Amino acid sequence: MALHRYPVRRLEEDPAHALDRGSWPAALPAVAHLLDRGLDLGPATILVGENGSGKSTLVEAVALAYGLSAEGGSTGARHSTRSTESVLADHLRLVRNAGATRRGYFLRAETMHSFYTYLEENPRTGLPDISFHEMSHGESFLELAADRFRGRGLWVLDEPESALSFSGCLSLLSVLKGLLADGRSQVILSTHSPLLAALPGAEILELGPWGLRRRAWEDLELVGNWRSFLASPQRYLRHL
Repeated sequence: MALHRYPVRRLEEDPAHALDRGSWPAALPAVAHLLDRGLDLGPATILVGENGSGKSTLVEAVALAYGLSAEGGSTGARHSTRSTESVLADHLRLVRNAGATRRGYFLRAETMHSFYTYLEENPRTGLPDISFHEMSHGESFLELAADRFRGRGLWVLDEPESALSFSGCLSLLSVLKGLLADGRSQVILSTHSPLLAALPGAEILELGPWGLRRRAWEDLELVGNWRSFLASPQRYLRHL
């Protein structure tokens, strides 16, 4: 059997803290699927699906269960403005690979502005930090990813495309691809972007009424919808 070196090999419900299936977020099909069956993870996992399908709920719960801050940052971050996270992390068990790193970082685009302020107010010891507030949203997001996503670790991202242009998404893909190169890092990413969903070597999970299903990039509803729109925008726009 191959020895895996990336941090987390499986997600499953903690049997000592079972979550009521009639309550939120267990009522979401994707969350129920995870709790009922567990989920084996590889080095890179991409979550795609419509708004409300549970993508952010799942990545947030993984980040919290790993020890990362719900609003972004590393295991040492204590940034919190308003607690809105679900209880899922309290019912989730992460099965770690033996000897793997416990480092990691969580980036979510919706909390980045306040997170930059937190970083300014809590500077790194002996190191000058980047002036994130002086950059555009996309530039600062990429600078933070390139600066913090280094070496081994679990790198969790929630819909980062909301901060990025087309070329910015390509730049982020380059950062993530480099992290995965030595087999000791792991990426979990939720996205609406067909570009980010194309991360080389990633397993793609499509969320919906069916729960979770593994899909090839070219078979995703996300990819098919974008292809159809770009081929004939007026077919869609005339129905608005």
